Amino acid sequence: MTTQDTLRAPLDVVRAHPLCAETPVPQLQHAVTPPESVYVRSNFETPAAHDGWTLEVRGAVERPLSLALGELSLLPPHTVLVTMECAGNWRLGMTPVPEGEPWQYGAVSTTRWSGVPLSALLAQAGVSGDAIEVLAIGADAGPRSDAEGLVRFERALPLDMALHPDTLVATHMDGVPLTPEHGAPLRLIVPGWYGMASVKWLAALEVRTSPFTGYFQTKRYVYHTDTGTTPVSRALVKSMIVSPAPDSACAAETEVRGWAWSGHGAITRVQVAVNGTWHEATLGTADSAYAWTPFTLAVALPTDLVELRSRATDASGATQPDTIVWNSLGYGNNAVRAIHVVVR
Repeated sequence: MTTQDTLRAPLDVVRAHPLCAETPVPQLQHAVTPPESVYVRSNFETPAAHDGWTLEVRGAVERPLSLALGELSLLPPHTVLVTMECAGNWRLGMTPVPEGEPWQYGAVSTTRWSGVPLSALLAQAGVSGDAIEVLAIGADAGPRSDAEGLVRFERALPLDMALHPDTLVATHMDGVPLTPEHGAPLRLIVPGWYGMASVKWLAALEVRTSPFTGYFQTKRYVYHTDTGTTPVSRALVKSMIVSPAPDSACAAETEVRGWAWSGHGAITRVQVAVNGTWHEATLGTADSAYAWTPFTLAVALPTDLVELRSRATDASGATQPDTIVWNSLGYGNNAVRAIHVVVR
């Protein structure tokens, strides 16, 4: 059975091998994304899971660990509801379009993840006093055109985030064991960060006393600027309108609905523009500290083709930019996005 065959409901496939697929527009209206429509991002083909899978905890620790799946299941479980977004989401909105997967805007989903807090495993191992980060090592690997040999998917996480009580080694999504395309049997979940930090098919955790400089830390999932290269980390403040749907027809008396999220703090404000005129939207309550916040605006739309835009602000004071901040790899596009509807 191929990876694509394991999908149980519609996804908008961007690439079949390795599988990259977006949450379809209708499914983006759900507060919690249906599990079969949670977006998928794979850098390499899905590795085969097996009964003898173990998780190694090594490096700058007092007691290296090798944990079987059964041992992990005996530890106290923890669940978090998280909005997760691919760092390359809406790459197609950039001009010129940078290299990378041609994501539209559906590489974002909200779902429940359950597993063991990473901090509990690190406590068992005993982290060295001079540790600065934890390297998450996936079992997936493959060739890259700009690297020699096989490249493994590995990403480092600062120690404070690794020790955060809601950073998980997840075994379940939406109450059932992880499926292959979502990282079975183990994946990391890092709330508030772009999806590349939530390493799938987790095989090892290496506590480090020096910065990791591997491929996916310094050549991909980085922002290239005039002053240097910075690894992609927390999700930038962003919003999207989900109703009315883009390019749909709607009545003049309409409630505009959408979601706003940020890895830098709670959403404090959303504005909706109708043909360029901004209105204050009403904020709902997020279902968790890491889930998107609903917003609504009841408005009378003019008859004809109407442009709608949304703009969010988070607790850090950051607001979505009106224009796209272009970068060569197409990450972190959180600019205000326009949709168009026909009002009848």
